[in-house]
This record gives sequence, C-alpha cells and structure tokens, in this order.
Amino acid sequence: MKQIYFVITHTGTILSKIIKWYTKEKFTHVSIALDFQLTRMYSFGRLNPYNPFWGGFVHEQIQSGTFKRFKNTEAVVYSLTIQDKEYRRIEEKIEQMLQKKKEYGFNVRGLLSARKRKKRKKEKAFYCAEFVKSLLDQTSFSDEIPDVPRPVDFQMIKENKLIYAGLLRKYPGKIQKEKEAKEVK
Repeated sequence: MKQIYFVITHTGTILSKIIKWYTKEKFTHVSIALDFQLTRMYSFGRLNPYNPFWGGFVHEQIQSGTFKRFKNTEAVVYSLTIQDKEYRRIEEKIEQMLQKKKEYGFNVRGLLSARKRKKRKKEKAFYCAEFVKSLLDQTSFSDEIPDVPRPVDFQMIKENKLIYAGLLRKYPGKIQKEKEAKEVK
C-alpha cells in the first residue's frame, strides 16, 4: 500500500480570487503529490509565477515558483492509501507527461465550464482538477469524483485523511523528514 496526497490550495492571486468569487468555494487549486514531503507534487497551473495567462503541466514546489511568490497560500492536505499497482500507474503516467511536458497546455474552457459541471475537453490540455481526476482514474477511487471535477471534490473522498490545514509554507513535511532522519541515526 502507498500514499498519495491531495494538496488543495488558494493562493490569493487575482485569478484565484476571481475563481473563488465565481465558484463560492474556499479553495481554487488542487495538486497531487506522490510523497509526504510534497517534493513530487504536480498539477496544471502557471508556468511562470508572474504570468497567469501562460499555463501548463507543472512540477510544483512549496519553496519555489507560484507557491514561493504567494507566501500566504492557504492549504489543506489529504492523504489517500492506494494499492501499489495503482500508485505505479499514476507514477508512470506522470513520468510520461514529464517527458512530453511541452506538448501539454492549460484547458481554460474546461476550467470556466467546471462550475456548471459542463465538460469541455481539449486534447493534451487540462485544468488542475481535471488533471488530478485523470490520475485518480487509475485507482479504485475514481468513481468518488465527478466527471467534471472541481478542487473541493477531492476533499470528499471517504477514505481521505486530513493531515494538514494552514499556510502551505508551514507544511510540516520537511520538518517531519528531518525528524525521521535524526531518529534513524
């Protein structure tokens, strides 16, 4: 059994504030992480932290990029236990996408249609929740997320465990890793 993590955030950018106002939901973005430290965290979002209009497949990190620029990003982090084979399928899909990263774009129409749960699929393009849902389709939990997902939908998975709520920059993953390393010595 392995863990995956849903990192559901609100950065406070102008675009995220517009999305928050439009959706009436607290959080506006979702990422998936393959490790507790969130060093292997992926989504579809800004390719450049200073340009909200240029988006695509991103390897996100708490201490760089958009999350570094927007230090007051609010977050909730959930863990979900999945089968080893499901984890490997997700990992393989991400690796394939990383190799062809420049071929992927941001699905703006899909994002705008998500509030009304209308599907607007564009080939090799996703918005954040659509991407995470496509990865979750590799697991037995895919039926728990609507076909046209929104970030908050990932909070509703019954088997999720809330492991953190607060500012993303204060997420204890790095501290936990250092503590575990000291205990091993």
